[in-house]
Amino acid sequence: MTPHSAEITPPIASVCIPLFQKADYVGRTIDSVLAQTFTDFELVVIDNASTDGSSAVVDSFDDPRLRVVRHAETVPMIANFAAAVAATRAPLVKVLMADDLIEPDALARQVAVLDAEPDVAVVSSRHHLVDDHDRVVARDRTLRTPDLVGRQDRSAVVRRVVRHGGNPLGGPGNMLFRRSAFEQVGGFPTDDPFVLDVALAVRLTTVGDFYGLPETLSRFRLASGSESGAARRRNLRAQRAFVRGVRRDHADVVRREDVVRGLARWPLTWLRHHVIMAASTDPDSRVHRAAARVLDPRGRRSS
Repeated sequence: MTPHSAEITPPIASVCIPLFQKADYVGRTIDSVLAQTFTDFELVVIDNASTDGSSAVVDSFDDPRLRVVRHAETVPMIANFAAAVAATRAPLVKVLMADDLIEPDALARQVAVLDAEPDVAVVSSRHHLVDDHDRVVARDRTLRTPDLVGRQDRSAVVRRVVRHGGNPLGGPGNMLFRRSAFEQVGGFPTDDPFVLDVALAVRLTTVGDFYGLPETLSRFRLASGSESGAARRRNLRAQRAFVRGVRRDHADVVRREDVVRGLARWPLTWLRHHVIMAASTDPDSRVHRAAARVLDPRGRRSS
């Protein structure tokens, strides 16, 4: 461990970044955290034995709120995520992918919700999709339906996930959760990493409510070459298996109507996944530009 901050009173919020081979992006990710208007936080980076220069990028920062933990050998992705949360000290935790970004007021807005709503276990927000150059490819994704905005219980969240067939709740960077709730449910699910974020959010609703902010507070990176064709097929299978598991594990609240709508929607879910993956290509390629037009028909690309 490289101590970058003294052991003092724990902060209110922790942001942890599980890092592996993201030298091109992690500096921008760290910058987005250090620029928060809410200042009572710590930033913990868990370097999963990166060899691409990521460590040097992290070490270039000199900020007392930053701590770095380094694995001697690479561990599985979920184990690294678990280590990231375990290394934090605050009662409120955000897990941020090493190539994603958060808006300057993300922590301020989400901490305020959890302060005001003691029975809420996790708060999420909308996000933009951005390319390698931080240009917005598509705006205001997730939390698109009224039943995910504001305070919602397990039944509303589970039914929407089953109807959607994918992840309508947001990625890790969208969410801030209570560490106590995380520990109460046993931490991250041990399922496929592709559904780690939505699986955790659903699991957290078994011990507290979900709160959806209709604001865009993070930016999800469509990194070039992030998924091969084989991985794409595997991830789609994982997504379908996850939804089937949700239907099974929450049969007390899932209705037949939810299942029917989810099955009818699957072709759209399949298409959306492929379009997003097509956008995860060279930002200057024709494939990327075509996918971006599908995701954002009005073509509002900006930085």
